[in-house]
Amino acid sequence: MVTAGTYGKEHFFTDGPLLRMLHQALLSIAADHHWQLEAWAVFPNHYHFIAHSPPQAGTLVTFVRELHSRTAIALNRRAAVPGRKVWHNYWDSRLTHERSYLARLNYVHQNPVKHGLVAVASRYRYSSAAWFERTATAAQIKTIYAFKTDCLNVRDDF
Repeated sequence: MVTAGTYGKEHFFTDGPLLRMLHQALLSIAADHHWQLEAWAVFPNHYHFIAHSPPQAGTLVTFVRELHSRTAIALNRRAAVPGRKVWHNYWDSRLTHERSYLARLNYVHQNPVKHGLVAVASRYRYSSAAWFERTATAAQIKTIYAFKTDCLNVRDDF
């Protein structure tokens, strides 16, 4: 699981086109680096994703570096502020226990609700919740959405 935040928690990706750009960059760069996304959510000042790594999990650094570089350059070009620092840091956790993994899948899918952006997670267009609900079986959805998330230790003070 990866969480990344913007510099100073600044809401840089504030409108639809900027959130779309960040969302599309996450999806395409993950695919380019052979990271299989399982859950994701992008916001004006942070993002979360859960993914299966390729055989060389060490490529995460290259993947995140490219994502941050490309999105910062595009954002700064649009705002005519070259060189501005956009991304602060990222935190990653290797999920090794099934219950922890499933709870975090639910956490990421439901994160737009946690942040008060939508009442129903699948209505937030910059996350995986709608995709998950379209592609998973009813039993999978019920199982994952039943996992409690209130006791998880996830960086999300954005």
